Amino acid sequence: MSDPVNEPDTTMPAGESPPSMLGCPLTDSHGQVVIHPRRDQWLSVVDALIADGYRMCADLTAVDYLNHMSRPLPDGITPERFEVVANLLDITHRRRIRLRVQIAEHDAALPSLFDRYPGTEAMEREVFDMFGISFDDHPDLTRILMPEDWVGHPLRKDYAVGAIPVQFKGAHQ
Repeated sequence: MSDPVNEPDTTMPAGESPPSMLGCPLTDSHGQVVIHPRRDQWLSVVDALIADGYRMCADLTAVDYLNHMSRPLPDGITPERFEVVANLLDITHRRRIRLRVQIAEHDAALPSLFDRYPGTEAMEREVFDMFGISFDDHPDLTRILMPEDWVGHPLRKDYAVGAIPVQFKGAHQ
């Protein structure tokens, strides 16, 4: 018995439409299924995956593609500067799926997954702190790694590299 959510087929025979799941394009990354929802599909896709058994968010992070806007993406997905990446697990059936959603630089925000996966609280704060991507309805979207008064987001590709000298204990000056 085949279930389109449980066992997505990412191969595409000649003359057939590209693979998709839950209305989103699918790709394969070294044997792992990758789903590419639009921002407006983000929560509905996550909700459908939770209902299908993906009850753990193992990781949530971001990527800044400032200098790699021509990266390969499935048809219908417009590349943006930022991409939020979430890895979900279905422990019962030993399945993993990755979600990659494009985030525009001028509107760097995405709905929070905290209500669905409470463990994403710190991960979303880290993405906010390091990349400047906001998560709507997050319970405490404050810096987690940098001081509260820090200016900028250190993992953005256009963030200036600092020149703070490192002091070593016992080093000769």
